[in-house]
Amino acid sequence: MMLDKFDDYLRNEKKFSVHTLTSYIKDVSSFMEYAEEVFEITKPNDITYVVIREWIVFLTESSISPRSVNRKLSSLRKYFSFLRKENFLKEDPLLKHKSLKVSKKIHPPVAEEEVAEVLQYIDEVEDFESLRDLLLIELLYTTGIRRNELLTLKETDVSMTENLIKVTGKRNKQRIIPLLNVVVSHLNKYMKMKQERFGAYTSSLFVTNKGKELYPNFIYRVVTYHLSKVSSKQKISPHILRHAFATHLLSNGAELNSVKELLGHASLSSTQIYTHNNIGMLKNTYLNAHPRSK
Repeated sequence: MMLDKFDDYLRNEKKFSVHTLTSYIKDVSSFMEYAEEVFEITKPNDITYVVIREWIVFLTESSISPRSVNRKLSSLRKYFSFLRKENFLKEDPLLKHKSLKVSKKIHPPVAEEEVAEVLQYIDEVEDFESLRDLLLIELLYTTGIRRNELLTLKETDVSMTENLIKVTGKRNKQRIIPLLNVVVSHLNKYMKMKQERFGAYTSSLFVTNKGKELYPNFIYRVVTYHLSKVSSKQKISPHILRHAFATHLLSNGAELNSVKELLGHASLSSTQIYTHNNIGMLKNTYLNAHPRSK
């Protein structure tokens, strides 16, 4: 009965998609079945955190990942919020619960050779579309900026004389990133082509073939199209170029704090995940450098 009302609430008031709605109802139903079977509880007011904690233990022992457990608990939290809203529940039994820790995953980046293979013809292309597409990849790889940061770049954010770009990141936090000479050269060539093609000044740095602003899926298609030609990795996306930027810098001796600033990370812990890809290099350095390893 209550689940039906919850279903109606998510469907008509919250306007959840069918997929999301199905997930929420499935998660809550699974928990209620567990509570009834193990604790003989059928009324929401009888649910305590002890019951929920036992359910969490049951899920983890059933090899459910912490990420999936957190998702199920999110569904349960939404259900309890609804019950309280409708005065069917006095207190939220999940009030003091803290989400399970989820290990940050990072997919192996594309190799330096793979990116080089994609960009090897950028100096030779003479058409606007090809130059723009390869320049998108080159800029993502040589600056480590996020896809949304690339989308919001303006012509005025680029300083050709100082080899710098101003990037607006999360929470509108701005940072300055240096540009390689070769990238500035390609940007100059692109800007001339862009002006010849569209004439008047356009605010956005990168535009479509019709002079319109780019959109997220446009960049995704460009990156996956070119990288899939040289890489067999299953996970190919614009973000993997950000991974490659950080990993390749660290592999070549860049200082962690400097990479943190370039990436626009708020904390060093976010940057440290990129050191995981360099453990082999670190082991070799250690074995070659430590006096006791001889």
